[in-house]
Amino acid sequence: MFLKKSTVDWLIVGLGNPGREYEKTRHNVGYRAADLLAKDAGVSIDRAKFRGLTRTAALAGQKVLLLKPETYMNNSGEAVQLAAMFYKLPISHILVLSDDISLPVGKIRVRADGSAGGHNGLKSIISHLGSQDFPRIKIGVGAKPHPDYDLADWVLSSFSAEEEKALAPALAHAAEAVLELMKNGPLQAANRFNGL
Repeated sequence: MFLKKSTVDWLIVGLGNPGREYEKTRHNVGYRAADLLAKDAGVSIDRAKFRGLTRTAALAGQKVLLLKPETYMNNSGEAVQLAAMFYKLPISHILVLSDDISLPVGKIRVRADGSAGGHNGLKSIISHLGSQDFPRIKIGVGAKPHPDYDLADWVLSSFSAEEEKALAPALAHAAEAVLELMKNGPLQAANRFNGL
């Protein structure tokens, strides 16, 4: 007797760093957006698998694997590659949620593909997948306050109370953009969310 292997239609990756000390940092907005999707689906991303925390969920009428890599940001591609290979997913069905310092807090940008743009998590994913042709939703965390400010210090800093207020709707928009992208494609999602 056969047991049908569980399959998923999409891999949705929220980027961040594991550990309580990183929870509210700029680098962890991908984790936070993934958690929002999980909450909407009535699940928690808490199963250890693929060098990350995972949970399958039904979103927009499709079965997805929500993944928060626990490899630390610079090695995110290891977890993404393991999950993508296990489910034999096409690159176009790997959707990544990440922080972006070139966008102000409160803004998001949907892209169908593209370079890493200096983001080490995206760099690692591109390297491990051998392609940059995966969709991503970038969540604005604001630019460094001045050019001499260390980039690592900036992305590992927390948001001010004022910024947290601006971030809340952006995280909600990012979660909505995931559903839009799965249903109608990255172009439609970009048209709807990139101007907000």
